[in-house]
Order: sequence, then structure tokens, then C-alpha cells
Amino acid sequence: MTHTRYAFIKAQWHADIVDQALAGFCELIPAEQVDVFDVPGAFEMPLVARDLAQTGKYAAVACAALVVDGGIYRHDFVAHAVVDGLMRAGMDSGVPVLSVSLTPHHFQETDHHLSIYRAHFVQKGREAAQAALQIGETRSRIAAA
Repeated sequence: MTHTRYAFIKAQWHADIVDQALAGFCELIPAEQVDVFDVPGAFEMPLVARDLAQTGKYAAVACAALVVDGGIYRHDFVAHAVVDGLMRAGMDSGVPVLSVSLTPHHFQETDHHLSIYRAHFVQKGREAAQAALQIGETRSRIAAA
């Protein structure tokens, strides 16, 4: 069965930046085919991604977050845990779970950085959509072989 629906999970930390990934994603995959889910932060994405993937409703699940060093704990630990969890969600469910989870080394909330990362997230959203479509095509060819 070929699915034409996609799930897109957005972390709400730095939503003004992260939301741009959805905009880029919907440049290639029509918004009518995308169900959007908000979560508080990046750490919550793997659980929701797994739950959505296991429904069997989606061709792929894309997840977007900006993980910055806020001085509370090491951002690299969070980023690693999130990406590992997303990969496990995909492997366990058999549904592609894609990460648009970025961890800048020197993020500052200046107009310059905000502008750069908003544009970067649009591009990363496009890349996630391209990956979702390509994985779907490849898996269809494998199933038909």
C-alpha cells in the first residue's frame, strides 16, 4: 500500500526558526498531505515520531528542532539522544523517520543569526521532503522486485 500522507513534528523551542522547516517541506509535498504535530522540545520528538510511525498512516515522519546550548545541560547530549531516538523509531516501525534537528555551535539570538537559521531551516525542510519522496520511491521499487 502506498501512503500519500506525511507527519511533520515541530519542536516549539525557537518555533520562529523551526517552523521554517515545515514551510520548506511543503514546497515539495502539498500541505494537504501533511499532518503537523507540535511538541514542547526536541527531546519529546522520538516518542511522538514512534507513535505516529506505528499508526501505519504515514509514508514518512519528519521531525524538526533547533537544539542550542542553553547552559543548563550539554546540547550535544540532547542532540545525540534525539537523533538516536528518531533512528530507533524508524527502524522499529519500518517507517522512515527523518531528522531536521540542527545543533549550531555558536548560536546567538541576533537578527543576523535568526535570518541565517530561518533560511537554513527552509532548505533543510526541502531536503527532508526530497528524502521522504526518494525513500518512498526506492521502497516501492524494492517491493515490486
